[in-house]
Amino acid sequence: MTTNTAFAVHQSARPTGFPTTGDFTCAAFPVPRPGPGTALVENLLLSVDPYHRGMMDGGEGGFELNTPLEGRSVGRVITSRDPGLREGDLVFHRAGWRTHALVTLGVDGTRKLRGHAGVPLEAYLSILGGTGLTAYAALTRTAALRGGEDLFVSAAAGGVGTATGHIARLLGARRIIGSAGSAAKVRHLTGVLGFDAAFDYHDGPVGEQLAQAAPDGIDVYVDNVGGDHLEGAIDSLREYGRVAWVGAMSMYNGDRSPAAPRNLFEVVHKSLRLEGVLVRNHTNLQDELEDFLVPHLRSGRIGTDTTVVQGFDRTVEAFLGMLRGDNLGKMLVRIDS
Repeated sequence: MTTNTAFAVHQSARPTGFPTTGDFTCAAFPVPRPGPGTALVENLLLSVDPYHRGMMDGGEGGFELNTPLEGRSVGRVITSRDPGLREGDLVFHRAGWRTHALVTLGVDGTRKLRGHAGVPLEAYLSILGGTGLTAYAALTRTAALRGGEDLFVSAAAGGVGTATGHIARLLGARRIIGSAGSAAKVRHLTGVLGFDAAFDYHDGPVGEQLAQAAPDGIDVYVDNVGGDHLEGAIDSLREYGRVAWVGAMSMYNGDRSPAAPRNLFEVVHKSLRLEGVLVRNHTNLQDELEDFLVPHLRSGRIGTDTTVVQGFDRTVEAFLGMLRGDNLGKMLVRIDS
């Protein structure tokens, strides 16, 4: 990488099922120059997220082929013609999956980081970023978790899952149960992150394992998986339980139109509430999230929970690894300086 050359990941083909490295290319281009009202940012950290997979199929709101992919990123301003940004400022923006980007403060989510002392940069793309904001909105707004309630979260060892566990504990949840995809992740949930119970969804029907882990039922389910996890959670939810549906990892690389859970009528029978969570509808909570979590990050009560892959040339590798579940916590890419 030279000072005059920038690089970006392009999607060159539509994946069929699970993506492969052949669906992507790395393109070189001159480092852009900022025009009036813009700033040039050198990216430091990139986020790879499950939602990227759905956008790779194209269609309305999807990625275009042979153009730089978008994604959450943290970068440093190196030249600015935006009056709100100065050289050296750290910014959050969505022009990721590239080494350099032109941004404008307040456009497409671009904001200057508050720069909390004692908080690592990785936090701004994990528990203080869209990942943590999703978990916070799911728990405090969508599900309105109350102290003393019991929670189940699927894909609990991933980015949103680990953030959900931390935030739920701080909100006073009584028992927190998680599902994950390996015995090692189950041990991580209970031994490191403090989950009260966890299970490997490969070990048997999710509904049966959840019923064993929570014999008295649950009050709230934060769903990152869908499918059999949602069906199992509906069985275990108590009357007036709530489901905050964040994602559906079980559907991203296969059938996008699965049959509804066989027990869906239990939503009526138990007076349950099921509501989707889109983080873009909750950006107004960003300062509230940081004010709530930063003291706990500084004290060490919670961590950033990240898996960091080193090197821009490994961005696609990190993305595919995230889809396979290779990460503990949020998967990030640190660009070589």
